[in-house]
Amino acid sequence: MERIVIHTDGGARGNPGPAGIGAIIADENGKVLKEISAYIGEQTNNYAEYEALIRALGEAKLLFGAALRDMRVEVMMDSELVVRQLAGIYKVKDVGLKEQFARVAALRASDLPNLIFSHVRREANIRADELVNAALDGHLSKARV
Repeated sequence: MERIVIHTDGGARGNPGPAGIGAIIADENGKVLKEISAYIGEQTNNYAEYEALIRALGEAKLLFGAALRDMRVEVMMDSELVVRQLAGIYKVKDVGLKEQFARVAALRASDLPNLIFSHVRREANIRADELVNAALDGHLSKARV
């Protein structure tokens, strides 16, 4: 079974505040196939974490099409809350996060039966964090002009 590894991160400056997402999709040898960096408006940190995941899974679907169903997709996130919610350990109580959770569940059911989530320390997610900050810095510098 072919394998891809996705690192995602989301963050907000203030909570809520200006928010951004970052993600890297790599093949099993570590070759980067796609990077995502985007400003997503005023949101919470947790919403941004989910949004980074949703966008990364959507990009993986565009990259691999129907073959994605037969691939092992490993997602590395530094948000323990989101990983535990997706594993069913924590309940999703926030209304906005329930919608994000449902979007992930729908993608999982339709295209990603071999989806695995792992919590990693922030140091293991540096590039995704850099992409979040690049999106936020870019937006905030435009807003000051």
